[in-house]
Amino acid sequence: MDRTQNLRAALLAGGSLAVIALTAPAYAQTPAAPQPQADAPQRDVVVVTAQRREETAQDVPMAVQAFSGEDLAVLRVNDVKDLSAVAPSFTVSQSYQGVPIYTLRGIGFNTINISSTSTVGSYVDEVAYAYPFMLNGPMYDLQRVEVLKGPQGTLYGRNTTAGLVDFITNRPTDMFEASATVEVGNYGTHNYGGYLSGPLSDTVRARLAFRSENSDEGWQESNSRDSQLGDVHRYAARLRVDWTPTDQLTFDASLSGWVNKSDTIAAQGIGFTPNTTPGSGRFGPFNTPGLAAYIAANQPTSGKDADWAPANLRGVDIGIGAGLPGGLKENTTFWAASLEASYEFSDDLRLVSLTGYQDLKRDALSDWSGSPYEILLQRLDGKIKSFSEEVRLEGETNGMQWLVGAYYADDDLQDNNRTLLGQNANVAAIRFNGNLLLATPFNSGGYSAAQMAQAFRTYRDLGDMESTTASIFANADWTLTDTLSLTTGVRYTEDETSYVGCSADFNGSMLPNVNVVNRYLVTTIYGATPAPIVANGCVTYDPPTNAFRQLSHSLKEDNVSWRVALDWEASDDVLVFASVSEGAKAGNTPINAANVSFQQLPARQETLRAYEVGVKAALTPDFQFNASAFFYDYTDKQLSVYFADPIYTALARLQNVPDSEATGAEAEITWHATDQLTLTGTATWLDTKINNYQGINAAGLSQLYDGVAFPYSPELQIAGTLIYETPITDTLGLQLALNARWQDDSAADLGDSPGYVIDAYGLVNASVGIHDLDGKWQAAIWARNLTDEYYWTSVASNANVVVRFPGMPLTYGASLTFNY
Repeated sequence: MDRTQNLRAALLAGGSLAVIALTAPAYAQTPAAPQPQADAPQRDVVVVTAQRREETAQDVPMAVQAFSGEDLAVLRVNDVKDLSAVAPSFTVSQSYQGVPIYTLRGIGFNTINISSTSTVGSYVDEVAYAYPFMLNGPMYDLQRVEVLKGPQGTLYGRNTTAGLVDFITNRPTDMFEASATVEVGNYGTHNYGGYLSGPLSDTVRARLAFRSENSDEGWQESNSRDSQLGDVHRYAARLRVDWTPTDQLTFDASLSGWVNKSDTIAAQGIGFTPNTTPGSGRFGPFNTPGLAAYIAANQPTSGKDADWAPANLRGVDIGIGAGLPGGLKENTTFWAASLEASYEFSDDLRLVSLTGYQDLKRDALSDWSGSPYEILLQRLDGKIKSFSEEVRLEGETNGMQWLVGAYYADDDLQDNNRTLLGQNANVAAIRFNGNLLLATPFNSGGYSAAQMAQAFRTYRDLGDMESTTASIFANADWTLTDTLSLTTGVRYTEDETSYVGCSADFNGSMLPNVNVVNRYLVTTIYGATPAPIVANGCVTYDPPTNAFRQLSHSLKEDNVSWRVALDWEASDDVLVFASVSEGAKAGNTPINAANVSFQQLPARQETLRAYEVGVKAALTPDFQFNASAFFYDYTDKQLSVYFADPIYTALARLQNVPDSEATGAEAEITWHATDQLTLTGTATWLDTKINNYQGINAAGLSQLYDGVAFPYSPELQIAGTLIYETPITDTLGLQLALNARWQDDSAADLGDSPGYVIDAYGLVNASVGIHDLDGKWQAAIWARNLTDEYYWTSVASNANVVVRFPGMPLTYGASLTFNY
C-alpha cells in the first residue's frame, strides 16, 4: 500500500468512526438521570490543560488521554514505565546504559545517552524535562497525568514529533490535610509516602510530599553462583508553595528532587553477533573459553535468570588494564526548581512567566555482559544542567481564545563513560593480531607480548555538549459557528548544539593496540601513518587529518512547526475533529565508542507531518467512546544504523533515514456499567515502515530497507481496566481493581534479525482493598505481573553477545494509608 492509499485508509477509518458516533442519540438533551445514592462512588471528570486552559479531555480536539491521580494510585502506577498499563500506545524500554526510551504511537528515538532528547516530550507542571532520565525517580502525589498524541510545539515549550506526557502535581490546599502510607511486599520491599498540605497565612499555601522505595532483596539471580541483583533504594520529595499577594498576581514555586541508589539491572545473554558466532563468525575462535557453553546451557526462561562478571574478576587491575571495582549500582541525584508567575490584567487577559531549572548527576556501574565473564561493563558518569524560560500572553477577544509566547532553554551536558571489556572476543582478536606485529616498525613503543595481552581492557568515551533552543509561538481558537471551531498554531524555533569529545585511552590500556594494530591498519588502508597516541589521549581516528584526535563540531538549524484543526460539535455529546500538524525534533550528537570520527557526526533535525481525524462521543450517559485514525509522514527520521568502513567492515552511527511513515488507529471506551463498576479499554493499531532506504547491514553489505517496521513499534497494543467500589457496611467500603495490558511482538533494531525480536506479552495487575467511607484510612493487598509472565522490553548487542533486558517477575504486597 503506497503513502496516498495509507492516508486515504486512515481518513476513511476516522470518517467511519465519526459516522458511528453520529448515529447515537443526543443523550444530553434527555431529562437528567437520577442522582446517585449518597454512599455511592462519585464519577470525577478529569480536567486537563492540554491547550493551556482548563477544560475536560472530551472537549479537546486532539487525541488526549488523561488519568486522575486517584486512579493512578489505585492502579499502582508509581513509575513512568507503569503508564503503559493505562496508555498502551506509550511504552518505555531500556537502553543498555539504563536510559529510558520513550515511544508513543510507534514514534521513538533509540538512544543510549542521557544527553539525548526524546521524540516524546516530558513535562512536570508544564515545565519541560527535556531528557527522559530526569524522570527516573518515583511518581507520587499527582493530581493527573496527560498524554498528548501527535506533534507538539505550538503550545508547549519544546518541539516534539511523537507527543508529550505532562505530570501535574497536587497543589497546596486551603485547609490543612495530611496523609501517610506504608507498603510492604516480597523481595524485602518497604515503601513509605505521604504529604502535608495547608495554609501558612492568608496568602501563602504550601505542600510537602515525599516517597521512599526500598527492596532489600534482589530479584535477579546469577546462573553461575549465589549472587543477586535488583535491590531498590529510591527517595524523592517535593515542596510546592503558592503565594497570592493580590487578586491579580499569583506565584507558584516548586522545589523537588530524587536520589537513586538502586542496583543496575543485569542483561540476559541469548546468542552471539554475526562476527563472533562460534564456528562461523569472523571472530568466533576468539570467544573467551566457556562462554559458548554458558550461553547454550543458560537460555533464559524467567526474568530472574541473568549473570554478570564477578567483582573479583572485574574489580582487579591487571598490568596496564585498570579494573572497575564497586557495586553494580546507580548513584544518581536530581533536583529541580520552577517558578510560575501569573498576572491577570482582566478576566480576558493574563501574562504568565514559567522558569525552570534542573540538575542531574549520574554515577553508575552497569554490567551487560549477559554472562559471568568480563564481556562489557561500563562506569557511567553524566551531568546535565538545564535552564528554561517561557513567557506567554493569553486571552480572549470576541470569542477567540489566543496566546502568544516565547521560549528559551540552555543546557550544559557531559556524558563520560569508561568501558571494561577484557574478555570480549573482538578485543582478543586485536590482541592476537597485535602479537603478530610486535616485530614490525609499528611497534616503535617497544611493547612486549605481556603488555599486548593486557591491552584494550578499558577505554573511555568522552563528550561535552551545549545546547540552546529559542522559539516564538502563537495559537488561536476561532469560533466559526455555534458548532464549528478552528484551531491554528505556529512556532518558529532555532536550535544550536556544540560538541567536543572522542573515545580515549585510560591510563595506558589502549597504547599497545592503538599504536601497533590501529596504526598498521590505517597505514594499510589510507596510505599514511598517523602519529602514536599518548596515555589518556584520544583514540578516535580522523581520516581527513590522519590523526587520532579530539573532535569538535556544531549544528545550527531552524524549523517552523504548525497545527490546523477543525472541530465540529455534532451534538452536545459528540465532537468530531480533523487536524494537520507538523513538528520537529532537534538534531542530535551521539556519544559512542568511536573508532573513526564519522561515528560522532550529528544527525540533522527530523520532522513529522501528521494527518488525523477523530471522534469523542457519549453514546449513552454512562458510555464514552473515543476513536481516531492517523497518518504520519516522516522526514529524516533519526536512527542508529551502520555505515561501511574499510577497516572495521561496518560501524554504527546516528543517521537520518530520508523517508518513512506510520499509519494507525486508536479506540478508547469508558463504561460506567453501574454506580459501583467502571470499565475502560484502549486499543492501538500501528503500521510503521521505512521507505526505500539503501543502507548497510551489520556485515557491511548494502541492504535495501523497504517496508521495515520502526524499532519498538508493535502492531497491536491493548489495555483494559476494571474498578469496582461499593459500601459493604455503614462505615466500610470495598474496592477491587484489575488491569491488563497486551502488546504484539516488535523488534529492537532496524530489520528482522530473529535475536532482536521482542516477543508479544501480556501483564495483569490487581488489588483488593477496604477503606473507611469517611476517607480516613485505606488498606489493600496488591500484585503486579500476576501471572509471573517472562517478558523483555529491549534487546541489544555488546559487540560479542546479544542480550535481553527483562521485566520484573511477580511482585505482591500490602499497603496501609491514613488520611487527616
